[in-house]
Amino acid sequence: MRGLKGALAGVAALGAGVLMMNHDLSAEMTETAETSDHFYAGSFHNSQKKQQPGLKKTLGILGRYLTEKRVDIAPSGALPVMPLSREQLDALSDDEVHVVKLGHSSVLLKVQGAYWLLDPVFSERASPFSFLGPKRFHPTPISIEALPPIERVLISHNHYDHLDKAAVKKLAAKTTEFLVPLGVDASLKKWGVSEEKIRTFDWWQEHQHGETLVVFTPTQHFSGRSLTDGNQTLWGSWVIHTPDTRLYFSGDSGYFDGFQAIGKKYGPFDLTLMETGAYDKDWASVHMTPEESAQAHLDLQGKVMMPIHNGTFDLAFHAWYEPLERVSEAARIRGIALSTPVFGQPVTAKQIPETGAWWR
Repeated sequence: MRGLKGALAGVAALGAGVLMMNHDLSAEMTETAETSDHFYAGSFHNSQKKQQPGLKKTLGILGRYLTEKRVDIAPSGALPVMPLSREQLDALSDDEVHVVKLGHSSVLLKVQGAYWLLDPVFSERASPFSFLGPKRFHPTPISIEALPPIERVLISHNHYDHLDKAAVKKLAAKTTEFLVPLGVDASLKKWGVSEEKIRTFDWWQEHQHGETLVVFTPTQHFSGRSLTDGNQTLWGSWVIHTPDTRLYFSGDSGYFDGFQAIGKKYGPFDLTLMETGAYDKDWASVHMTPEESAQAHLDLQGKVMMPIHNGTFDLAFHAWYEPLERVSEAARIRGIALSTPVFGQPVTAKQIPETGAWWR
């Protein structure tokens, strides 16, 4: 359990006397996980070993949360959101890749006419509870009910701000296939997704579907949804290659040499969707600063960078807008083409228009 979101979720679960994962589900997760070289001594591990923070550090983070003065943790007014309709989506061309930020790390893609969702979180809170935990700053631009049929849902890892149980249950009937890290399939099956719709991935595992290649690639992070299931499921990022467009979706990660390896093998990328937010000195190994996110984009051989993982939930001690300000300056210094569309604004991956500083 690392970081403010992990600490708060853990204490909430402890206070309620709740263990979200039962023994049968944990056993099924472990059985799937044991097929991986990254799973040993009872859990998954990063390629670069990092010291596991104990209870003392977790309590220290909670102490900071309770006592540290925090400034601008949420917007003072309504954020700009462009409402999105099925008609708008269907009007987008079928021979390109279109990208729509829905909030936080949730992204809708139109890939050669088919609709994909990346880490879809539609719930009001990124939390195991409806009454407690980080609450979203803005509505989603479109509801699940209004979405067209979804060909693929891609999940990076099982934290509450990336894997939304309520959303998965609603998407189960209208989605053809769920692509998930090892172990996450157990949760999806429990939530009503049929087994034949689920495809599991280990790091560097490729799947070719027609002319589209999807690869699950490493990150430096962790997993867990309760006090009992730490690192029982894998975490990672996604590479998407179509005949004319290359995308990278970061999930969550600390900065590490894996970005260079991914860039060397699968780059250059037309667009990188890069985690930029929820960083802090107390969990620096598993989340990047904005400057590190910019460097990771360069390591990946990215052409245009789109910052994600910001602007929707309060998950760290920094101001809500700070990640976007810092990454904008880092991009200016490094000569990176940065794209910051408002939530709900469709953009074409290879023809991204100039975007403004909407957070100001």
